[in-house]
Amino acid sequence: MPSLKTINQSKFVLNSDIMTDLSTKYLGLTLKNPVIAASSELTGNIKSIKKLESNGIAAVVLKSIFEEEILQQTRKKTREAEEDRMMYSELSETLDYIDLHIKEDTLNDYLDLIRQAKKETLIPVIASINCITDYEWIDFAEKIERAGADAIELNLFLNPTDQTNKNFEETYLTISTKVVQKVGIPVSVKISPYFTKLTRVIADLSSTGIQGLVLFNRFFSPDIDLERMEVVPADQFSNEHEYLNVLRWIALLSKKTDCDLAATTGIHSAETIIKQILAGASAVQIASVLYLKGIDYLSTLLKDLENWMEEKNFNCLSQLQGKLCQESVTNPSAYERRQFMKYFGGIE
Repeated sequence: MPSLKTINQSKFVLNSDIMTDLSTKYLGLTLKNPVIAASSELTGNIKSIKKLESNGIAAVVLKSIFEEEILQQTRKKTREAEEDRMMYSELSETLDYIDLHIKEDTLNDYLDLIRQAKKETLIPVIASINCITDYEWIDFAEKIERAGADAIELNLFLNPTDQTNKNFEETYLTISTKVVQKVGIPVSVKISPYFTKLTRVIADLSSTGIQGLVLFNRFFSPDIDLERMEVVPADQFSNEHEYLNVLRWIALLSKKTDCDLAATTGIHSAETIIKQILAGASAVQIASVLYLKGIDYLSTLLKDLENWMEEKNFNCLSQLQGKLCQESVTNPSAYERRQFMKYFGGIE
């Protein structure tokens, strides 16, 4: 019969072997941790995707296929055909051939990437469609499903500087509804914060049947070079302070929609990941930090996350999720604008 000392030692070993559970649910998928590789060049080839997986990434959103890019390619080839006198009228069959050929080549390459990623990795693969219309993308979404994608992320963006009378909100709803009705795999929508009534738009989107929302898109920003007197691109990567607006909206929307929420933009550390989960995010998407610090930095992020949870005596990630969302905190107005008036305007 073992001595009391032996039994106590055995218990100690068993307790020390308990692993911190970083798993989470997102879009109905079980992820081994909350960190997803956002759509970028890093998720546009199988070599990089496999390196992301080996360093602990939970899922990848493949590099987006852009509707506008295909349209630009079509226009370029059409001009070349006109210059070579291959087209004799606007009704020429050459136009239809160019349009079909470019679309088929681009779409088939994308479907091949999905198949390869599913064949050579074990992590969920989320396809990304960056579209501005519902013209042909509905049928393409069905092809994505057949290729084996685990989910689809609709990266919707209509230019906020457009001064026409387009109903942007209606376009978002139409595209989302049609895709959801066409496929059986989960659909998420990645949006920008540029809406007059963002909460209303998100509520309407969540009623279309989508299973996730990604907040927020980060777009190209121009800057001015004073020496050359030219307009130049600003820093293409996010910085570590850009997470704050996302954090606010994640906290405000958590428990108010039927969709899973994923945070993206400005997530450069385990601390920021933890904050977004506490605010109510199911997962986070990262890209800039992987460019700035390398894919190997993933293991550091995950280890720092695990260490923090152990220090705070959290055994699983679900214990964190939404713990500090607006509905859960003592002072819900902390996430609202009137706090600005209170602290900076002398208003009580």
